[in-house]
This record gives sequence, structure tokens and C-alpha cells, in this order.
Amino acid sequence: MADTAYQAPQAPYPPLPPYAPPVGVSNKSFTATWLLALFLGGIGVDRFYLGKVGTGILKLITLGGFGVWALIDLILVLTGVTRDKQGRPLAGREQTKKVAWIVTGVLLALSIVLGAVDGANTSSQSVSQSFNEGVNSAQNQSAAAPAKVAAPAKKAAAPAAPKKSTAPVNTGGTWAAKTYGTFSPITKSGTGDDVITLPAGIKAGLVTAKYTGTGNFSMSVLDASNQSTGELLVDTIGSYSGVTGWGFSTLGKDTTIQVSADAAWSVTLTPVSSAPKLTTSGAGDGVFLYSGGSGTLTATHAGTSNFTVEENTNAAFSDPLLIDTIGTYSGTVPLTAGPAVIVIGADGTWTMLTK
Repeated sequence: MADTAYQAPQAPYPPLPPYAPPVGVSNKSFTATWLLALFLGGIGVDRFYLGKVGTGILKLITLGGFGVWALIDLILVLTGVTRDKQGRPLAGREQTKKVAWIVTGVLLALSIVLGAVDGANTSSQSVSQSFNEGVNSAQNQSAAAPAKVAAPAKKAAAPAAPKKSTAPVNTGGTWAAKTYGTFSPITKSGTGDDVITLPAGIKAGLVTAKYTGTGNFSMSVLDASNQSTGELLVDTIGSYSGVTGWGFSTLGKDTTIQVSADAAWSVTLTPVSSAPKLTTSGAGDGVFLYSGGSGTLTATHAGTSNFTVEENTNAAFSDPLLIDTIGTYSGTVPLTAGPAVIVIGADGTWTMLTK
């Protein structure tokens, strides 16, 4: 019987590193996405370009949600909320966002003017026809009977001066409660994946979360069909503690929050009106109320990942994104008048100074 050579057992394969979510800027162009949403958004070409085939087909079938969905997508692209399929911000927005807003505004204003001119022409024709009919009728009546002398008209009484309102101006917490709604705080905790039901009838709210594990931890908002509404509240690796919010940049009707975790976590939902006033310094994610006037915001960030600052006034066609960068930051940006909700996304310490 032949001798067989001894073979040492092979070492096991090293464990794969934990999955790291994609960071940085997308390879999809902001300019291309904006133009597609502006001219071909009604058939979903912008969503096909971003790799969102499912919603692109739905948008095509419904002809852009009868125009409403197409308009919402165009606004989200202009305001910087739109991300690619991997959740990364679109490339080149900072360089072309002003041109995009101006061109879109000019086209919108032109369409309104053309509509008004067409309406004025129609109204003018109607008035002219009514005037001619009135003249003909008056001539017929004049021929049939002598005209009566009209009695002098009574002098109309001067309109009463409007009364000054004594109601308090809605600012800060009062404005937030009226705008986004209120509810009793909701707290839930767990040690793995779970789903949290959002309070019914509430437009937006705060999410205070804490995670003590070392793996992936994420929270995303879903609608009643368990489809993403475009809001990725948290997506990180390792321990987390911060405050963020849902409902400020949603693409649908928020129903639940999907929690993905492999260790202990806790989440508390509270009304937007419970957010504190904007502070001058802090660390990590945070949500604050601002009720000052228009001016400037000088901010700094001492972190290595994404740093974003949004000012949500609930006004139509407003761009909430004030700052969107990666790593350290120091700069000054315009700030519109409050009341508003300031949403900060950061992984390091930051400062905020309004003037």
C-alpha cells in the first residue's frame, strides 16, 4: 500500500468586513436629472435615469401622477432632496442649482403669463359681446318708450376701517404645532430589526434614537404599501445617538419607520413643537426651532462624514438645503425669516451663529 504525503489543514478564510453603506457624491448628474424632470418628468424618465425603475414605470403609467407627481419630483430635484438609488446626493448641484431655479422660474412665469393673456382675450371677447347686446337692447327700449330721468344716486357710506387683529403671531412651538400637528410621545426599544408605526394624521415629527451596537444601524420611512418615501433618517455603522425628523422631505404619505439593527436600540417619537430653540453649538444630528428674521447663518463642522443643514419653513417652492458637504466645514449662508425648523445632520461637533 503506497504511502500518502501528509497535508496540513488549510486555514479558514478570514471573515468579511462589515458592509459599509455608500458615501460621497453620486455619479448621476444633477443637471441631467433636473432637465429630465422638467421636460420628461410626466413619463418618469428622470426616475429611470436614477435607476429607480419601479417608481419610474408607475410614474409612466399614471402620466406623472396626472401631473402632480411630476411637479413634486421637479421641486425635490431643485431643493436637493432627490438622491440616486443608493441614497447619494446628485453630482454638480452646487454649481448649477441657481441656474436651474432661474430657468424653471422663468418657464413657470412664462406659462402663467401666456395663460393670463389667453384668459384676458377670452374675457375681452365676452365683454365686447355683452356690451353690443346691451347697446342693441337699449336702442330697442328707447324706440318703444321715452326715457325716464334717473333720480340722483345716494352717496355711499364710507367703508368702516378694518379692525386691527389682536391675535398673537404664530412663532416657534405654536407655529410648529399648528403646521405639523401634535401627539403624545411614543417610545419603543428592541435588539434587532423592527417596524415602528407613526401617529396617524401627523405631517412630521422628531425621532430621538440611540443604538449601542457595532454593526449597521439604519432607520427609513415607508408608506402604507411598505415602499420608501425617500426619507433615510439614519444610516451608520457603530453606536449612534441623535435627533432627526420625519416628514420634512417625504415623497409620499409616511406610515411606518423600518429599523435595521443587530443590537440594543431605543426610539422616541415626539411632536416638532417640542424641539428646542436653535443653539449655538452641538454634536451629531439635531432638530431645532428658529423664529428670528432673515439674515445669515455662519456654521462650522469638525467631522469626517456628511454635514447638512436644512431650513424648513413649509413654504411652497422653497429650497430647504442650506449646506450639503462632506468633512470639515466653515462658511456663511443666507437664512430666510422664521418660523422654521432647522434640521442638522452631522457626525462631529458643530457651531451655528445667526445674524
